[in-house]
Amino acid sequence: MHFDLLQSISLAGDVSVPNDDRAGFVRGHAWVIDGATDLGPPGLVGSQGGAAWLASIAHGAFTVSPAASVEALFGDVGDAILAGWERDRTRDPEDRWEYPLASSLATRLGEGVLEIGWLGDCVGFLWSGGPVTRLGPVREIRDSEAERAASLAVHGLGSPKRSAPILANLRATRGRPGMRVLSVDPEHMSEVAGASIACAPGDELFLMSDGYAALIDSYGTYDDTTLVEAIRNRGLAAIAEELRAIEQGDAVCTRFPRFKTSDDATALWLRIGG
Repeated sequence: MHFDLLQSISLAGDVSVPNDDRAGFVRGHAWVIDGATDLGPPGLVGSQGGAAWLASIAHGAFTVSPAASVEALFGDVGDAILAGWERDRTRDPEDRWEYPLASSLATRLGEGVLEIGWLGDCVGFLWSGGPVTRLGPVREIRDSEAERAASLAVHGLGSPKRSAPILANLRATRGRPGMRVLSVDPEHMSEVAGASIACAPGDELFLMSDGYAALIDSYGTYDDTTLVEAIRNRGLAAIAEELRAIEQGDAVCTRFPRFKTSDDATALWLRIGG
């Protein structure tokens, strides 16, 4: 079996800031990456921001990896990140909160089986002509972030320039031990969550960063099944326009508490071929 591309999309949350998402596929595996917004001054890894740097390193490693399992695939990506960190770092981080981090979900086709591995909160869906199966982490990750944002609303959510209390809160939760994400800290990548599910030619796979999946997990506009139905009927771009309209209608982030008006939003729509 192999993957065929149907559609892909990747939108920056703010066109004045580089997009830290990446997504791609080769014949037998596919991935999505969501770089965590930088919380420190530029220059840690040269002129490129830390999140974009990490996402680019991981994207390249996913592309060339010959791994025969999803666990080995993440191992190759982790090795590339750590080697790149030693090569490109220009100074020591101010603290753990400055570590470049990213979420990622990857899938690999086996014999009648789709292997899934993930670190962080990217999400996937498998459509086999009937019920939609969600792939990846449970929704509570996003609920927790919304609760934190709501608790800090008095300090001004959605502003490109974060207030001191919001920046301090974000830094306090970033890079801590026990996180499971792509990172320059090997401990963060030591336990890749995984699962497997039966699949067949004709099945369709949807991989998303949390910025696109916000239509389900943050805004409640769709559930898993209705989002996949909407994409299949109208396409990724039309649904992305709907996403941005919701966010622009709540630019101050009061109806849907969040730390920025729009996040980078990326989605990949593939079909499994025989």
